[in-house]
Amino acid sequence: MTDLVLTGGRLYGWDAADTIALRDDRILAVGSASEVRAQADPGSRVIGVEGRLVMPGFQDAHVHPLAAGLLESWCDVSGAVDAADALDRIDAYARKHPDRDWIVGGGVTLAFFPGTTSAAALLDAVVPDRPVYLMGGDLHDVWVNHAALRRAGIDAHTPDPPFGTIVRDHDGRPTGLLHEAAAGLVGRYIPAPEQRALEDALLTAQRYLHRHGLTAWQDALVGPYLGLPDPLPAYLALAGRGELTGSVSLALWWDPGRGLEQLDELRERREQARAVGLRADHVKIMQDGICENRWASLLSPYLDSSLAPPGKLTPTQLREAVGGLTRAGFSVHFHAVGDRAVRECLDAVQAAGPSPRHRHHIAHVQLVSDSDLPRFAELDVTANVQPLWAADIPQMRTTYEPMLGTRRVDGQYPFGGLVNSGARLAAGSDWPVSSPNPLWGAYVAVTRLPALPSAPWLDPDYRPDPLNPDERISLREILRAFTTGTGHLHRHPASLAPGNPADVVVLDRDVLREGPDALCDARVDLTVARGRCVYDRLQVLEPQAPHGEGRSLDAVTEAGRF
Repeated sequence: MTDLVLTGGRLYGWDAADTIALRDDRILAVGSASEVRAQADPGSRVIGVEGRLVMPGFQDAHVHPLAAGLLESWCDVSGAVDAADALDRIDAYARKHPDRDWIVGGGVTLAFFPGTTSAAALLDAVVPDRPVYLMGGDLHDVWVNHAALRRAGIDAHTPDPPFGTIVRDHDGRPTGLLHEAAAGLVGRYIPAPEQRALEDALLTAQRYLHRHGLTAWQDALVGPYLGLPDPLPAYLALAGRGELTGSVSLALWWDPGRGLEQLDELRERREQARAVGLRADHVKIMQDGICENRWASLLSPYLDSSLAPPGKLTPTQLREAVGGLTRAGFSVHFHAVGDRAVRECLDAVQAAGPSPRHRHHIAHVQLVSDSDLPRFAELDVTANVQPLWAADIPQMRTTYEPMLGTRRVDGQYPFGGLVNSGARLAAGSDWPVSSPNPLWGAYVAVTRLPALPSAPWLDPDYRPDPLNPDERISLREILRAFTTGTGHLHRHPASLAPGNPADVVVLDRDVLREGPDALCDARVDLTVARGRCVYDRLQVLEPQAPHGEGRSLDAVTEAGRF
């Protein structure tokens, strides 16, 4: 097979090399043009990448592709600026789809319906005749109208389910807002999408991730959740047909309402994945919720509540689950937002004992006690961070300060503390909760300022102070978190070294030389996954140039043939 050679740019991780050759699904050679010439096929496609940065493919350590893909055809209100805008979008969608029995979608912001505001009544005003089910943008809450409440038989006498809350007005009547597991009371009645629709959603998500330079990712919740169907059958079908171009790792869902009896089922699901070449060696345990719905588990109470919420599993249940999973050969992908939940997860890993086979992750780590920071390195637990959140935006202050206070708000997302204590960082986006663009996430991690392109609803002149600037980390540290920090999930290192998988990204500029400000405007020009071009912004690889010659990425000058 003809090699692909990228020459004349800067290669991430190399001081002197400016040329890289790919053959089949592997990196063939790295070095100077003359050094690579000796190893590359004489008929290689050659592309000049002058002034650009060649990176290993980015890896997202925590993403929800099915939800993101389904929102492309569902009612997506994630761009709404307020409740009125969201309702207008819902109204327009319902009018456009009069044949749909349910209006299903997502992207709603919790602040749109504060306190005991009747979300159901507001939704009734635009869709009175059909059930409406809208997932929150955080994937921890849903908003429903009265038709949906009636369909599920939910009224003032319905008790809260385990691990969830039915929000009620002053008279005890449901408002239409359901937190955490309470969403399942309605979600179980949503018509299940056909298998082909689920496969199409995953392929849609895959194309979008490739567009942002992502060649590998971990699906952070593979099982039925929040009204979303189990994506595993769709993954198995796509992988079996060879349609997954990215390297995908699956974190299987741990049902908090069950115990160790689900281990046999998890083993079976892991083997189904392995049979088609997928890794499913992690299990997702959601130990708490989020601060906004007061399901994040904290060491100290919320300021506007006397309650300090417990974890979804008791410490004993969590230790039993982690112990059973590690003995079964699984690593654990924990969801832990609050400092109490983080500590309970670390305690459970410590109780299970060390094992070189396991790479446990604790995702989100919004609040971490100072005394727990060094335990990540001591226990070899990866801090799975979502850097795009670590900035001061107006909604964050107005939402969090009344419940957490200024000190805890200013101490959020201690990336610097984790790095300084020796912790390994893996970076992710939690997409569709936030953008999967790793360059925007990197900008926030380095500056602790909002990446304005990721939040178009923000005033472009908004200039807050950095959020806890002591927690800034270097550009190389966050790029490492988006590459080698997650390489263990896919059993291959994300680095530009001969013999490694041919997962390569070309950026339109050298962000290492230009500095952090370049990250917000930088774009991906080319994404190669396992030797296959999966995104080509400037279409430099098609059609094939004559005589084996390639074109430069700006399509102006021809790169010479070796």
